Amino acid sequence: MKLKQSELSCDCWAEAGIGLPAFDRIAVAKKTAEKPTWIHFGPGNIFRAFPAAVQQDLLNRGITDTGIIVAEGYDYEIVDKLFLPCDNLSLLVTLKSDGSVEKNVVGSVTEALRVDRSNRTDFARLTEVFRAPGLQMVSFTITEKGYSLSAPGVVADMDRGPAGTESYMGKLAALVYERYLAGELPVALVSMDNCSHNGDKLRDAVRAFGDAWSEKGLCESGFAAYLCNPSLVSFPWSMIDKITPRPDDMVKEMLRSDGFEDTEGTVTGKNTFIAPFVNAEETQWLVIEDCFPNGRPPLEQGGVIFADRETVDKVEKMKVCTCLNPLHTALAVFGCLLGYEKISDEMQDEDLVKFICQIGYVEGLPVVVNPGIIDPKAFIDNVVKVRLPNPFMPDTPQRIACDTSQKLPIRFGETIKAYAAATDLNVAELKAIPLVLAGWLRYLMGVNDVGKAFELSPDPALESLRAPFAALKLGGMGDFRSVVEPVLANPVYFGVNLYELGLGEQVEELFSQLAGGTGAVRTALKAL
Repeated sequence: MKLKQSELSCDCWAEAGIGLPAFDRIAVAKKTAEKPTWIHFGPGNIFRAFPAAVQQDLLNRGITDTGIIVAEGYDYEIVDKLFLPCDNLSLLVTLKSDGSVEKNVVGSVTEALRVDRSNRTDFARLTEVFRAPGLQMVSFTITEKGYSLSAPGVVADMDRGPAGTESYMGKLAALVYERYLAGELPVALVSMDNCSHNGDKLRDAVRAFGDAWSEKGLCESGFAAYLCNPSLVSFPWSMIDKITPRPDDMVKEMLRSDGFEDTEGTVTGKNTFIAPFVNAEETQWLVIEDCFPNGRPPLEQGGVIFADRETVDKVEKMKVCTCLNPLHTALAVFGCLLGYEKISDEMQDEDLVKFICQIGYVEGLPVVVNPGIIDPKAFIDNVVKVRLPNPFMPDTPQRIACDTSQKLPIRFGETIKAYAAATDLNVAELKAIPLVLAGWLRYLMGVNDVGKAFELSPDPALESLRAPFAALKLGGMGDFRSVVEPVLANPVYFGVNLYELGLGEQVEELFSQLAGGTGAVRTALKAL
């Protein structure tokens, strides 16, 4: 069995327990090409495992009759080496906590395009899609970095105008400009990235181009106003939650034994790991602000929740600040320090389980933002009892530890600020959260709890922090405060100056304990 449209008629798929699209892909592709309604930028693992699978469910049930066009604006090899050779198909392997596995070929993607001006055919097609009157949603999973206005080429693009853009956001703004030229057609630009107020990040990036081009006379004067009119162009907020690790060797071997041949992954020239299959957990949440000026796909019939902006914000804060992300980061940092290579293995460690329960239930829930549509305690229950312990989910603390410096202000800083603002709570009562912060500083030393060096995960802060922390020695740090104090006082890392809230000295002391010698990390966990 190979991921090719021509091979889907074989009975061997059913014999292997692999579900197939139950709709006419050729007819759906034809209608999508003629009347596109949804284009998605950044077709990585979470898109293939979640939004694409939801749309497949709707197609299978006859609720919708168009698929998704995908576009890749950063790593064109994803299109060339993954989507095109597989006829835009992918295999979703859902690894359930009870040990069962669900396998489905996902065929809701009908077209894959490169957001590349040098590829005139693809860019012309993208222009055609953006000019289509029926286009309802342009969605994104391009990571928070994708919206950055400090990316290479952005400043030059603001001087070149729509026709000459080369940066990711510049090319997107140029495509939205085509929609404006086609008659100020309405559309929703929906970030589904896992970052706070994601719609605002996308909005600010696109509007920056509209403002710059309008001021310099590089586009029609009405374009900036078009982008600022929510009845024409909206930027809904969303919260997405589903764990989709890299394709795992265990899953690869299982698929091979089933007779599935397309198991080999590859690393692109831009260091993106791609494979024809995606392994993911069963639990998934997607809550989107219901603000779609041109209508929207009926995703609510596939489990997606639509709500007002305030509710989306509350759901996002509940997850990111209390019920999942802080627990994940704690496991990532201490998992690296204790030599773990799987999150699920950490959940067999009694000390670590008590640690994250203290963070979530004891220190987080008193200030949790309750969205009303999801119960926070039930959410944590599911995380602690079902999601994180799932032995079939090959997620690693090393993956979760990526970009920790950018995650700490939201995942822990917001709870610290809530304690400081509360009249019935005392920030000094926090014990587990300060230990996480001290643990991150200890992690930056690049030495685990048995004294063995390990590789730090990618993080933009490493360039400035790696050397001073690596110079500190376990059990003999000398004047470690000259290294630690500037970090603890910097709101960039924690969202607050920890000394101003009375936590700086506590984190200092905890760091000193964690770095006191081999075995000190375990000792500190047991003490907590």
